[in-house]
Amino acid sequence: MKSFDITLSIEELENSKWKDYDFETNLVKRCYQLRKVALINLTIDDLRCLIGQQMYLNYLVELAIEKLKVNILAEGEYYPGDLLESVLNVKQVYWNEHKEQWQIINDLVKQNEEKLQWFKLNKKEFYKCSF
Repeated sequence: MKSFDITLSIEELENSKWKDYDFETNLVKRCYQLRKVALINLTIDDLRCLIGQQMYLNYLVELAIEKLKVNILAEGEYYPGDLLESVLNVKQVYWNEHKEQWQIINDLVKQNEEKLQWFKLNKKEFYKCSF
């Protein structure tokens, strides 16, 4: 069960509105713009992008888990499983504080080994913290 309101944006949840800037890269601009989108409206690719940047993990990993439960190979703009790969690359410090989420992801990966065998997912970061 979510401990936050998914109808709110990151900006609203954190009560932190940033000023508009002329960002140097499209990635930084996109991440800034996604702060303003209600969590319920974030796409798989939005989640992949923000999680890949290690941003707002306290909200987004939980949302990603819900997507991965439906389809372990949930796909953003790049390839099947790109959301899972972003989650697997979350830094160990996050997992150390969110062991239940780590266990859910670990169980999903094990349950879907047959589906995942054809994909070369980088799991090294994730398995640094086998609890």
